[in-house]
Amino acid sequence: MALEMPLLLPRLWARNSSMIQKILFKILVSPFALLYGFGVSVHNGLYKWGLLKGVRFAVPVIGVGNLTVGGAGKSPHVEYLVRWLQEYLTIGILSRGYRRKTKGYRIVHTNSNVQEVGDEPLQFKRKFPQVGVYVCESRVIGIPNILRSEPETQLILLDDSFQHRAVQPQVNLLLTEYSDLFIHDHLLPVGRLREWRAGYKRADAIVVTKCPLDLDEEKRAQLIASIKPLKHQRVFFSSYQYGHLRHLLYPSIRLTLHAELSVIVISGIARVETLIEYVRDQVHYVKSIEYADHHQFTNYEVAQLKASFDQLDGEQKIIVTTQKDAVRLEKHRLYLQEQQLPIFVLPVFVTFNRDEENFQTYIRDSLLDFKA
Repeated sequence: MALEMPLLLPRLWARNSSMIQKILFKILVSPFALLYGFGVSVHNGLYKWGLLKGVRFAVPVIGVGNLTVGGAGKSPHVEYLVRWLQEYLTIGILSRGYRRKTKGYRIVHTNSNVQEVGDEPLQFKRKFPQVGVYVCESRVIGIPNILRSEPETQLILLDDSFQHRAVQPQVNLLLTEYSDLFIHDHLLPVGRLREWRAGYKRADAIVVTKCPLDLDEEKRAQLIASIKPLKHQRVFFSSYQYGHLRHLLYPSIRLTLHAELSVIVISGIARVETLIEYVRDQVHYVKSIEYADHHQFTNYEVAQLKASFDQLDGEQKIIVTTQKDAVRLEKHRLYLQEQQLPIFVLPVFVTFNRDEENFQTYIRDSLLDFKA
C-alpha cells in the first residue's frame, strides 16, 4: 500500500486541481450569468406582461426546442414528426439556418450548400426531398413567405424555436436530455441554459431524450417527479436507435459495425457521448476527433484526418461521422475521393418505445383542436 501512495497522490492532486479550477471558473463568470439572466428575464417579461405577443397563423405550428445550448436531439425529433406525419399532411420545416453565410428567407433545395442554408436544413431536405424546407432568421417573416409560396402547406415545424417567442405554436415541445436534465443546469456561461429553468413552464409537453431503451417505470416516475411538470404538461420518453452505415461518397455501399473494426469518429455536434458509447460497444477500437457544434471543416483538418487514419492500427478500419457532419464534409469531396478515405455516415432515428402511441395521440389531438 505504501508503494502505491506516491502514484495515487499525483492523480488525486490533478483531480482536485481540476475541480478547484471548475469552481473558480463558475465563481468568476457568475456575474455574467446574472447579467445574461436579467436580459432574458426582461425579454420574457415583455411577453408575460402582454407588451409583446406571439403571433398565431392560419396553419398549425409545432415548435421543437430546448432550454440548453444544443445536444438534446432537436433535429432527429423533427425528422420523427416528418417521417410520421408526411403521409397525412403537407409539411413545411422552418429553421433559422444557423451559421449560414446568407441572410433572410430562402428555400432549401437538395443541391443547396451548407454556406447558403446551414447544415441541419440541408440535412432535412436531402432526407425528405418532397417536404418543403425553408430558412429565415425571423419565424414571423418566414411563415408568411412559406404560405405565400406554398399555400397548400398544412403544418409547419419550427426547428429550435423555444426561445423565439414571436410565434405562438399550437404545440410547444421542450426536449431535455436524459443524462443532463435542465433541472440540474445553470445559465450561460456558468452552465448551458439559454434561459432560467422556469422557462419550462411555457412547454405544452416535455420529451426526455436519449433514454436507455430498457427504461423502467420506476425510473420514469422518478424523472417525472424531478421535472415537476405542470398539470397541463405531458412528459414523454424517447430513445436513439442507429441504422446501418452508408458510405459518404457512395451511399449504395453499406456496412455494419463489428468487433474487428478500428474506427475514427469525427464529429462537430453539441453532444457526442451517446454516439461514442454506441460505437465503442460494437467495435475493437475507437478514436474520437471532436469539434464544436456546426464546425466547418477546413482543408487542414481533413488532411489531419487522413494522417490519423493512416496511423490507425488494424487491417479493418473506417471513419464514422454523423448525418449533420456529412453535409459539412461534402465540400471536401474531391480530396476524399482522391485519398479514398472510407468515411461512413451513421444515421440516427428517434423511437418513443412504449410512449409512441400516447405521443402520437397527443400530437394528433392537438392538431385536431387547432382553430385558425
